[in-house]
Amino acid sequence: MSTFISAVQALLLQVSLMTALQAVLGAVLVLFLVLLFKPLLLGVVRALALAIHPKPTCEERAQRRKMRDALVLNRMLNSMEVAPSHAAELRALAARA
Repeated sequence: MSTFISAVQALLLQVSLMTALQAVLGAVLVLFLVLLFKPLLLGVVRALALAIHPKPTCEERAQRRKMRDALVLNRMLNSMEVAPSHAAELRALAARA
């Protein structure tokens, strides 16, 4: 405990009250500016994210949706091997899609 007290006393002797006050005011100013420009900063972050990883186009989303639907139908067909009438209906649905 005495080591901690002596370290704090040495730190207090080296740091003046004005220096500590300037550091606190600087931190408060930076925090205020971040809060003030938060919407702008969030917009910049989103723009950078879109520049790095752009959103898929409408065609790409439609193609991905069709592929997912085809995989679901195939999975359903494989699970319905015992019911041929259901499998025929699913094949008809797959042909329309």
